[in-house]
Amino acid sequence: MRAVIAIAAVTAASVLAGCAPQTKPPFDKGVCYSVALPAADEKAAPRFNVLARDQPQIEYCAARLEAMRVQFLNLGGSNRDIVGSYQGQFIFIDRGGVSFSRTLEGTRFFALARTGDGRLAVPGAIQRDVYPDVVAAPTAPAPAGT
Repeated sequence: MRAVIAIAAVTAASVLAGCAPQTKPPFDKGVCYSVALPAADEKAAPRFNVLARDQPQIEYCAARLEAMRVQFLNLGGSNRDIVGSYQGQFIFIDRGGVSFSRTLEGTRFFALARTGDGRLAVPGAIQRDVYPDVVAAPTAPAPAGT
């Protein structure tokens, strides 16, 4: 009997957690938004400000947001983290790189990493430690008959 009550409690908790309100971005084709988040103590909704139109891909929007971030820093701003949105996805730019999410509160997908000089690149294209003198040991030949 206690097991049934425990299972019911866990199920109810997971259902209620799934019902928590999540902020979703607008889905306007090709429009890149800069998102102004409210202060931590405010309950207001985030504001979506149009940054660029006719953007073909989310990476172009991320590049526009990065350019805006750098311009603000050059003008004396101190905000190093930027949030934007593009076609139903949030874009988060911080010191680690760029990540995407379908909701403001949801799990983020890491998309672009920062190189050593601060540029953004696809994570697989970055070679941190390259040792050209090191050669891999030769592999043993496969046994005959396999």
